[in-house]
Amino acid sequence: MIKENFIKLYENSYKENWDLPCYTDYGEGITFTYGEVAEEIAKLHLLFHHCNLRRGDKIAIIGKNNSRWCIAYMATITFGAIVVPILQDFNPDDVHHIVNHSESVFLFTSDTIWDTLEEEKLDEIRGVFSLTDFRCLHQRDGETIQKFVKHMDEAANKAYPQGFSKENIEYTTLSNDKVMLLNYTSGTTGFSKGVMLTGNNLAGNVTYGIRTELLKRGDSVLSFLPLAHAYGCAFDFLTATAVGTHVTLLGKTPSPKILMKAFEEVRPNLIITVPLVIEKIYKNVIQPLINKKGMKWALNIPLLDSQIYTQIRKKLIDALGGRFKEVIIGGAAMNPEVVDFFYKIKFPFTIGYGMTECGPLISHSPWNEFIPGSSGKILDIMEVRIDSEDAYNITGEIQVKGENVMKGYYKNEEATNEVFTEDGWLKTGDLGTIDVDGNIYIRGRSKTMILSSSGQNIFPEEIEAKLNNLPFVTESLIIERNKKLVALVYPDFETLDSLGLNHEDNLKTIMDENLKSLNKIVANYEKVSQIQIYPTAFEKTPKKSVKRYLYNSIAED
Repeated sequence: MIKENFIKLYENSYKENWDLPCYTDYGEGITFTYGEVAEEIAKLHLLFHHCNLRRGDKIAIIGKNNSRWCIAYMATITFGAIVVPILQDFNPDDVHHIVNHSESVFLFTSDTIWDTLEEEKLDEIRGVFSLTDFRCLHQRDGETIQKFVKHMDEAANKAYPQGFSKENIEYTTLSNDKVMLLNYTSGTTGFSKGVMLTGNNLAGNVTYGIRTELLKRGDSVLSFLPLAHAYGCAFDFLTATAVGTHVTLLGKTPSPKILMKAFEEVRPNLIITVPLVIEKIYKNVIQPLINKKGMKWALNIPLLDSQIYTQIRKKLIDALGGRFKEVIIGGAAMNPEVVDFFYKIKFPFTIGYGMTECGPLISHSPWNEFIPGSSGKILDIMEVRIDSEDAYNITGEIQVKGENVMKGYYKNEEATNEVFTEDGWLKTGDLGTIDVDGNIYIRGRSKTMILSSSGQNIFPEEIEAKLNNLPFVTESLIIERNKKLVALVYPDFETLDSLGLNHEDNLKTIMDENLKSLNKIVANYEKVSQIQIYPTAFEKTPKKSVKRYLYNSIAED
């Protein structure tokens, strides 16, 4: 059990960082200090008391990252209720299902998302609140919520006649073993499962961030990953708030153009991101630079190459704000070519590994200890084993146990039993090996592994990484069809257009050449039989990994 009480971390932080900036809505000129956040939380607690909410009641939140999203989350857990963050990418039917399955009684949502929902399909909901200003959007018949919210300031003045001060901050006493969060995974089939995370699971992640000084008091971060996802939530939000960091919430789709401008303005001390963002920067900014004829020549000259790499590194660091200690990349597999290049230029990046069921962190190494090809070192509060005869050399399922491992899936005993071994280890579904120092090396997912006709294990992610580096390929997907490997490719139409190349006439020739090049660099049992053009980008989960199950049954043209 983690010794620090999860809720008390925030009770202390709001007191100690009272005057510091806490949350800022990017581009909207709205900033809350830690003291102002604590006062907003106190008002919501008055509302919860008015409605006779009890410890363990569920409160759902769905909407873009903004200050009030964070305040609603904090008000929920510090009251002793259970927060149910929902990814805003979910369709209305999934949202209805999650709200009902979790038995949520309150819903905080953006006005636009509320317009897509049907109140008669939300069985247990007593009140719905706007993430713009906390006004009541809907109340169940017989409730007096709207009237109370209209007079919230009067209720606060009555409760705190001397004005709200840091001495008034006192949150519920709740032990770390209690469930505080239901996180519904995106899943790959059907409706997602509700991951039950305790205060201990959350404290395990947050105290790791504190102990390793990922963030400190007075630091700044830019939150652009969805806070309803465990990865961005744990560090950009929960760890940041626990130590007195200033969190700027992007609240927009993080395109490279928007991100670069925001990095320049916020100048974050830590960057939490997914591979897709970094790979786009590499492909659009760095690759064209190093592929120039003169540059290729210069990079083959000793001493000169190191000077050029130093300049590229400086340019990249400056573009990301110039103040960060490291970039942590996680959530999906990273292209090995990008990893090798960043390592070569000594860029301060590291790749971590986790899953929602661990809230999320399983392994991480600081950038100066990171080993390329690995996903970091198992956390000091976690254990790892490989389900194979030789964990160091033979690929097997990665299994973990420790402080961060969830309690189970909410109201789904069957799924909980399936994901744990008989002796209590969590089965991650990822395949890999470890080394003697506890570094984890991931090969692929057990669900996506393809068994060749000769009995070889094929990891499609490894072939895709090679194919994605070839000309005019934006992204690819390897599937099995009639015992042969087929590559679905979404081409780089933008570059084709910029060069004046006709799609119909040129694409087949280009992809035929790519197929030859690919089959020269993969093993014999990994050879691809054909490349099939796919007209649109592949559908992805909120953490930007492809929903593979949607494409397995695609028929041949």
